Amino acid sequence: MIQYTLKRLLETIPIWVAITLIVFLLMNFIPGDPVMQLMDARSGAIDEQVVEQIREEWGLNDPLYMQYLNFLTNLVQGDLGTSFQSRMEVTSVLLERIPVTIQVTLLGLFFAIVIGVTAGIISAMKRGNWLDTFVSTFSIAGVSLPAFFLGLLLMYIFSVKLNWLPASGYKLGEVKFLILPAITLGLSVSGIIARITRSSMIDVLKMDYMVTSYAKGLSKYRILGIHAMKNALSPILTIIGVQLGLLLSGAVITETIFGLPGIGRLLIDGILQRDIPVVQGCVIFISTVFLVVNLLTDICCRLVDPRIRSEH
Repeated sequence: MIQYTLKRLLETIPIWVAITLIVFLLMNFIPGDPVMQLMDARSGAIDEQVVEQIREEWGLNDPLYMQYLNFLTNLVQGDLGTSFQSRMEVTSVLLERIPVTIQVTLLGLFFAIVIGVTAGIISAMKRGNWLDTFVSTFSIAGVSLPAFFLGLLLMYIFSVKLNWLPASGYKLGEVKFLILPAITLGLSVSGIIARITRSSMIDVLKMDYMVTSYAKGLSKYRILGIHAMKNALSPILTIIGVQLGLLLSGAVITETIFGLPGIGRLLIDGILQRDIPVVQGCVIFISTVFLVVNLLTDICCRLVDPRIRSEH
């Protein structure tokens, strides 16, 4: 197991380095000069000498490969640079925003797992029934509805009409501000989890040992909870791991809609202001979490499914 973990970790490192390179190149190839944009934001007379001094200070006059090497070296040391706009350390800014994003993402994942797995199991047990049709329709609708539309719809129903939950904003320690954003994130993902759970459960229920379990007179709940769910868990864990990364990326839109001070909103602000270090820091953080979650998912699948262990 340790050998497999080290192997997967070594496979992940080149991918992470490639991501940093792609992010760096994309940000440098975007049209526009961040220094000129900063000077325009200050709405003062543009002094060429000051502009050149700022470019030299930020290292923008160095060759592109040298800028990337400096960026990668600092990144390995945990230094994401300094924001062009606020002049604050990007690492410090991210640490302030991370808790909000993690809270809404994990709460959204909780909704997605509860709704998706439950709906998938019911659909598999009642396949061909009206419940199966309802779950399939719900899954397609959840995947198809854009996050911004779903968020605005939930906001209109629960905030404007029913006045149950706040429409936007955030207060530390008050979960009510996270419920609508979490549901917005979770509903789209729950549809995918429901379909994978249904498909995996149907495959397992067709196995010979399942027929034998029924013939032995074991209760339906014991068969589902112990035998069927355990063997259907591997693809479900895999899709949950993938969807967690997608939830983080979906937080960009959701946090903007609901006015949450998380990483997603910070990323949007950084793009609008062409604050390269902030954008790079946000994207690399999201990508790193995605890679780590996928690594942990592979390890968990290997632990819970003996068939995977025997293949390696």
